[in-house]
Amino acid sequence: MRHYYLIVDTETTKKQTVADFGAVVMTKQGQIVEQCGAMVHGQFGTLPLFSDPSADPSAFWSEQSAQRRAKNYDNMLDSGLRSISSVGLINQWLAGVNARYNPALTAYNLVFDLGKCRNTRINLGIFNSRFCLMKAAKRQIGALAEYHEFCHTHGFLTAVRRNPSMTADTMAKFIYGLDLPDEPHTALEDARDYEAPILTKILESVTRKQLLELGR
Repeated sequence: MRHYYLIVDTETTKKQTVADFGAVVMTKQGQIVEQCGAMVHGQFGTLPLFSDPSADPSAFWSEQSAQRRAKNYDNMLDSGLRSISSVGLINQWLAGVNARYNPALTAYNLVFDLGKCRNTRINLGIFNSRFCLMKAAKRQIGALAEYHEFCHTHGFLTAVRRNPSMTADTMAKFIYGLDLPDEPHTALEDARDYEAPILTKILESVTRKQLLELGR
C-alpha cells in the first residue's frame, strides 16, 4: 500500500485566522503529487496580517514588514502564483485529497495550524491520521550529533540558552546546505520547499508507524 502525506502551512492575520493557506501532498520518496496555494477570501485584504507591534522595524514580524508582506502577496496574485479562494473551495480541495490519497496530516507545529484553520473554518478534522512534523524532526534530525555540530558551526542557536535551532529553516539548511535562501514565510513555499524535504529526510530512516509515534 502506498502512503501519502499532507503537509499544511498557514500565514495568519491579527485576528488569528488564516490569510495564506498552503498545502502539498507527497509520497514517502518526497514526490509532490498535488499542491494548493491560496489567499483566503474574507481574510486576506480584509484583516491585517499578523505582526508584533513591539518588534524592531527591521524584524520580519514587525508592523512595517507586514505592509511589505501584504504588497508581496498582491504581486503574487497579479503574477498567478496565488489565487483567492473561499473557505468552501479550500475544504472541497481537502476533501478531494482525502478521498484520493487518504494521507496522514502534518504541519511544522501542528497545534498552531490546526487552531488557525479551525478559527477560519478550514476543515482539517477529516483526516484519519495526523502527527506533528516539528516534534518528529526534533526527535529524529535534532538528535543527530551532525545536526548539533552544524548548528554550532554556523551559529544556528537559540538566543537565550544557545541550543541548536529547531526551526524548519535551519533543518532545511542542514539538508540542502547554506545556499538555501531563508524561509520566505509564505504558506505553499514553506510547505513545499522546506517542510517536505524535512519529512522526506525523516522517512529515509523510519517507518510510517514510527513516524506517527515520533510526531505524537
